[in-house]
Order: sequence, then structure tokens, then C-alpha cells
Amino acid sequence: MTERIIHCIKLKKDLPGLEAPPIPGPVGKKVFEQVSAEAWKMFEEHFIMVTNENRLDLMDDSTNQIFFDQIEQFLFQDTAKPPSGYVPVQEK
Repeated sequence: MTERIIHCIKLKKDLPGLEAPPIPGPVGKKVFEQVSAEAWKMFEEHFIMVTNENRLDLMDDSTNQIFFDQIEQFLFQDTAKPPSGYVPVQEK
């Protein structure tokens, strides 16, 4: 099977797309059609950081809204910011 190439809205270049929508529903379809696999991996790492820094409970329904807000801000609007007080780990 050949790789599906899409023009990634986040990285602004043609890259391999995801193999399937990463989440169900219209947002998953939008991500599948417009976001590269590389950009989705970047988003996953970003959301792990947001989850950890804000001590989000993944079982809490309010976290779902934060997740969808972060998808929109990180992938489509390029306005996502690290949580306040976040200090990146320094590489040695």
C-alpha cells in the first residue's frame, strides 16, 4: 500500500498522512484530512505535557473539552501555549 500524502496544515508542507482518523467524529475526520502523521505526533507530545502540567484527570469530562480546544489551537490555529509556569527539561 502506498503512503497517503497530504498538505499538512500545521507544518505547511506535503507529508505522509495518518493511516486512519485518530479520534472518532468530525474533528477526527478534519485531522485525518489536514494533519500529517508527524504533526499529530507533535500534538500528542504537547497534550501529554498539558495533561501533566495541569494535572488533568483523563476520566473527567471537562478534560475532553480541553483536549478538543488544544487540537484546534495547536494544529489549526497555531495559538497553543505551554501551561503557565512550564519549564522545559534541559537536555544534558
